[in-house]
Amino acid sequence: MNLTLKSVAQELGVSTATISNAFNKPDQLSVKRREEILAKCEELGYSGPNKAARSLRRGKTGIIAVVLVDSIQYVVSDAIASTFVKGASRVFEEQQQQLLLVSGSSNDLSSVNDFVDGYLCYGSPTNGNLVNALKNSTKPVVTVDFNLGNFPSLNIDNSAATQVVAQQTLKKGDRIAVIGLRLIDSPVTCRVYDTKMYEPEISITRRRLQGYETAFAAADVIFDYDHLWSIPENIETHAMRAAKEVLTISPRPNIVYCMSDLIALYFIRAARDQGLRVPEDIRVVGFDGTKEGQRYQPNLTTVLQNSEEKGVKSAELLLSGSAESIILPHDVIFGESCPKAS
Repeated sequence: MNLTLKSVAQELGVSTATISNAFNKPDQLSVKRREEILAKCEELGYSGPNKAARSLRRGKTGIIAVVLVDSIQYVVSDAIASTFVKGASRVFEEQQQQLLLVSGSSNDLSSVNDFVDGYLCYGSPTNGNLVNALKNSTKPVVTVDFNLGNFPSLNIDNSAATQVVAQQTLKKGDRIAVIGLRLIDSPVTCRVYDTKMYEPEISITRRRLQGYETAFAAADVIFDYDHLWSIPENIETHAMRAAKEVLTISPRPNIVYCMSDLIALYFIRAARDQGLRVPEDIRVVGFDGTKEGQRYQPNLTTVLQNSEEKGVKSAELLLSGSAESIILPHDVIFGESCPKAS
């Protein structure tokens, strides 16, 4: 038998309010009366009013969906993404909100929309259906690392960051290679050549490339676009493949700009496997400012962005209901992998 608040009240010969108070407002009943009601409910196998339904009637569930650009498995294993989620979850827990992770492979939000109070979207989904679902959401949305219509967003200025780090590390006559991340729609590691790249408005790494391009042009350094790679995921197999391909170029590049610290660290490993010295034979620049990059020898020259702060600030922005968009500061760390140009 499907027990409801109404059917249990009829069975016990009391009002629905009495049953509800026994579970949710104990101060409204005497201790003895409440214990009697709860004991009889237990005998019937009734565990109380449906909390989900009650939340929906109130219009608030206390659940926030974090929409990810990748699979959940990838995000929880990636240092930058997991640090972002750590920062966001801390804020949500402090505000007694629950966090629901939504994979970037989801086709839409129909399965979760009724059960969440808002969306925090980390990275621009490549799935058009998911993007449209967010655009059409009637619930609060905050985007991180990209902009979406009139919704508030949180970013760092990626173009400015890469422009500065390139300007301060380039030397006249440098032979350059760039290892990008998701610059094109491809499941494999490959050179970009003339393949159409994602638009800067939706791609954080495309904006990073713009910054490099601006710095190269200003320094009158020629960049051969045959020396531009895109890898589909920020993981070892893809990073090492790109690194090995870069190292086969003749003449070999003497400076490599990597769009993540992880790519940079794997590149250094590949270079050392071939007997090359960093930075004497080849200089390497990363992006992210990870602890791993600073503990490594040689430690990385990189752009520092505080991923945990991004999680904190974006969660606070969503819960505040503000329509303001935020640009967070970034910094450049000069390590041993690429000294500052004189």
